[in-house]
Amino acid sequence: MNGSAENLIEGIQRECARVREILPLYDEIPTGLFAATMMRNSIKAAESAIASGDVPAMLRAYKDLEGYEA
Repeated sequence: MNGSAENLIEGIQRECARVREILPLYDEIPTGLFAATMMRNSIKAAESAIASGDVPAMLRAYKDLEGYEA
């Protein structure tokens, strides 16, 4: 795996950690269930993309995770 793919993986891992940190905020509010479910699905997709080595899927996962806000 080349350096840019490793940097992408590190970025995805950072974004997964960030989204995991804000998930409890969404779990606590009644209207947050849908967003929390989407976040969990995004994390799973990101982890799957890393495991498979699918760079286009990793790029999509990174962008997807990046869009979540606290």
